[in-house]
Amino acid sequence: MSGMRVSMVVAERSGDQLAALLLGGMRQAWPDLQASGIGGPQMQSLGFESRWSCDELSVRGLVEALMRYRRITGIRRQLIDGLLASPPDLFVGVDASDFNLAVERELNSKGIPAIQLVCPSIWAWRPERVTKIRESVRHILCLYPFEPALLAQHGIEGTFVGHPVADVIPLTPDRAAARRALDLDPSVPVVALLPGSRAAEIRYLALPFLQAARRMRDERPHLQLVLPTHELLLPAIQKALHETGMAAHVKVVMGQSHAVQAACDVALVASGTATLETALFKRPMVIAYRMQWLSWRMANGKRLLPWVGLPNILCNDSLVPEFLQEQVQPEALARAVLNWLDDPAAVRRLEQRFTALHHELRQDMPTLSTHAIQKILAA
Repeated sequence: MSGMRVSMVVAERSGDQLAALLLGGMRQAWPDLQASGIGGPQMQSLGFESRWSCDELSVRGLVEALMRYRRITGIRRQLIDGLLASPPDLFVGVDASDFNLAVERELNSKGIPAIQLVCPSIWAWRPERVTKIRESVRHILCLYPFEPALLAQHGIEGTFVGHPVADVIPLTPDRAAARRALDLDPSVPVVALLPGSRAAEIRYLALPFLQAARRMRDERPHLQLVLPTHELLLPAIQKALHETGMAAHVKVVMGQSHAVQAACDVALVASGTATLETALFKRPMVIAYRMQWLSWRMANGKRLLPWVGLPNILCNDSLVPEFLQEQVQPEALARAVLNWLDDPAAVRRLEQRFTALHHELRQDMPTLSTHAIQKILAA
């Protein structure tokens, strides 16, 4: 198909990374591909024309979404109207199912093929969305191996394409090289602080993470503490650093989250994609999450699994500790992190489990996704 036109929508920086990888694979099949919609800097670096930044859509929890409802629904309406006026050959929604399924449903009803990259997590919560998914998309590109069979039970087609992070992260990460790149002492333990990539996550997690880091450092002054962030979140991070008295004791780096994960001995990490990345770097971790209380009550009431962390979910085991909502207390977080440093045998066992997970998820997502898209368009 010459002159292939695709519209894509991502709603956060992790989606930007996924979409950029998919774009790279699609350009191999369609060198003159034209791609536009809502994206981020990695997509734009590949020639993607972004009408709005993905940061405009980045919200966490029902309450925050309600507060920004008018702005987000206005963007969605303008996007749909533009796509109906000038239909693309394909629409790809990348994660962000609350936003994308509404777009996909309307486009699909008008004969514009719509697919979803990243299966909505009906296996974790909100199973009532199955009907909406079935009516909205022709196909789902699944990152996890158990999802296609689950979708098939509900009459939805899906293809396991692997998780792209598993392709990017080396099977044997080089801790020494990462420490050199970050100018860290190779002989002193490193704790990574990963409080999230969204403003709402920083609002709820930066202070307890840094308070936990202060307790760790009080007990073990030699610890190296490293926190990766990006430019939009830096002011909030700096504010939290000063409030906790940790500005002189935490090394803040821009971007380079993978280098930080490779360099660390253990990570304190917000629940989300970063937990999977940390697992693929074979590093032990402590997972924490806190959100607006009403959003939590509503989400937690619909939760289907005993865990929220992807490493525990994918391995179907309580491998790493999780602290949620009121459990997010600095002393408890600090103790859980230090426990990993004191138990090298447990770390070795965890590394074996995470290595097996890495092999299972390493499937060349861009190529498999492109092949699936070609079949969908040819049908």
